[in-house]
Amino acid sequence: MTNARDTKPGYLRTVAKLAAGVILTIGGTPTVPAAAGEVLARPTATFLDSIGVVSTFEDRGQPYEKTLEMLRFGGFRWLRGGIEGLREDGPLKIDSFLRLHKEAGVKISWGLGSGIGDLDRLLSTGRILAEAGALLAFEGNNEPNNWPVTYKGREGGGRASWLPVAELHADLYRAVKSDPVLADYPVWSVSEPGAQTDNAGLQFLEIPENAGTLMPSGTRFADYANVHNYLYHPNVPDPADNKSWDAADPTSATSVDGLFGNFGRTWANRHKGYPEAALADLPRVTTETGVAIKGAVDEAMQGVNLVNLYLSQFSRGYSYTSVYILRDRTDEQGAQTYGFFRPDFTPRLAADYLRNLTRILADSGRREAPDRLDYEISPQPATVHDLLLQHSDGAFQLVIWGEALVGESKVQVTFREKAKQVELYDAIKGSTPIETWTDTSQIELGVSDHPLVLKLVF
Repeated sequence: MTNARDTKPGYLRTVAKLAAGVILTIGGTPTVPAAAGEVLARPTATFLDSIGVVSTFEDRGQPYEKTLEMLRFGGFRWLRGGIEGLREDGPLKIDSFLRLHKEAGVKISWGLGSGIGDLDRLLSTGRILAEAGALLAFEGNNEPNNWPVTYKGREGGGRASWLPVAELHADLYRAVKSDPVLADYPVWSVSEPGAQTDNAGLQFLEIPENAGTLMPSGTRFADYANVHNYLYHPNVPDPADNKSWDAADPTSATSVDGLFGNFGRTWANRHKGYPEAALADLPRVTTETGVAIKGAVDEAMQGVNLVNLYLSQFSRGYSYTSVYILRDRTDEQGAQTYGFFRPDFTPRLAADYLRNLTRILADSGRREAPDRLDYEISPQPATVHDLLLQHSDGAFQLVIWGEALVGESKVQVTFREKAKQVELYDAIKGSTPIETWTDTSQIELGVSDHPLVLKLVF
């Protein structure tokens, strides 16, 4: 998890939407009516594959069988793992990850972890996962600002030079891409490159010409930028509208420690990275984000924040998102209320809501060439967002979620053609339809603070 910052840009709520429109004011609330037109759907399975989680394991007192049970309950598709805590004689062995892949279907992102520089071990264990079909990607060091790294006899990260961190990660990238077993797997960057002291260049996936970095131009570190964009940040510690939408914003408009502060202009020392206009298309993942139950955030708010988070992240360009944490940690002090599950392994509302959503959307196949759908949502307040998916059976799944703290927005969803059948699901109520329509081209909805799903058959 990241440290407190006071160097980030101030809060600016964005109302950017997928469809352009004129900003109106209706009843005092800014709205953006989506322009009518065809929208290309995303495969439902691609969204489901993006849903990941951080977890503890046997080395920290969490039994394997309970981990398996919780992963299955929530419908998580991938798991953040790595060589930290891994021992040949256990209690945490590589076999645990192989079994979780075999028995729960999850894939594993495989990282160096906190303060570890053992590249050979990362690669050798990564090959075992790859040969079993369990590997998702490689990840660089976890938050070197908090856990410095020793590489080739020199310590880097923290308040010291970050050059050893950069050299380690450049070597990691070259080693993966030159390995006949591993070459096709993506490499994710270190997390928190925005904390760099000197300008080692880790704010780039590949250092461009004339960047003025310590590492030479052309140095390649990663295929994906990796951020830890927690929703509640020292700049914005309280509940607010559009909490997850703002955290997923790739621009300087975000209020949190996100893509801009790590890859646009570093938050610690203002080293220049990518131009802001280029960030929208930068491949990116999140390996930690989350919401703790504390202060004004109760269990219900945590639940809707987290289920909205996965949708906002995917909608705003994050290929994979891992939430901290599967179950509250019981082996360390501090606020341990981030979990989908309580210490006694019982599910919180967040786990129930996510279970509902993954069951509503459940798809074991994949629509390789999704279709387009012509629809309009009007009016579209700044707190109402949408994501069009298509199931492998051809049905569209239009997810509409709200991020308003108070109140409900009445919106009308209009389709150019009549749908033969429409089913409405509410992710906080369950995984079965709450209303159905036949031969209709218009649906009225009340959208508040959580996802609704329209399953559409034409």
